Amino acid sequence: MRSIPVVFQDEWLYIVNKPSGLLTIPDPVRRSPSLIDILNETLKANNTPWRVHPCHRLDRDTSGLLILAKGKSIQKKVMDEFKSRRVSKLYTAFVQGRLPLNKGQVKNPIEGQFACTEYRVISRHRDFTVVEARPLTGRRNQIRIHFKQLGHPIVGEDKFAFRRDFTLRFKRLCLHASQLEFTHPETNERLALKSELPADLMDFMKGHP
Repeated sequence: MRSIPVVFQDEWLYIVNKPSGLLTIPDPVRRSPSLIDILNETLKANNTPWRVHPCHRLDRDTSGLLILAKGKSIQKKVMDEFKSRRVSKLYTAFVQGRLPLNKGQVKNPIEGQFACTEYRVISRHRDFTVVEARPLTGRRNQIRIHFKQLGHPIVGEDKFAFRRDFTLRFKRLCLHASQLEFTHPETNERLALKSELPADLMDFMKGHP
């Protein structure tokens, strides 16, 4: 069974580093194992008296930090934090081409709702740019859509851009949830968690100077 790295846990929370290629929750159509399936099966096999519940989601191909709750009541509290925009999220993305500005904001609406993403360039390579992206709103696929609208879709994007339009390709979406910061709803402790880029993205950078 696939191993899922645990970044933080206490009596209430279970925060993991989700690998790329896993759905967060089960999909009855695809019927492939999800992160929740794998974790709860492992916990059950180890006779753990609790199960985990997702407080938010990451796309199948997106890797990185994901908050899970040990019980429904704490799940609701953390989800309320997300809805109130009190959870700070930072992503690392590889976007096609060379962004002209070192930092900026995208404020294009998504499905008729206000959406805002801040970004900052980390490094420029020959065919792509590494950026930190901070979604200030929580619209579905927000980062992917906003960089497509800028004309610089994320490397590996196949939902909001055509791969054939770009010579630079990769086996998965180059998007990683790298940082989370929020106030613990039970202890009031301020948690700041980080996740380094996974090996496949590091290897991609080394192979594309």
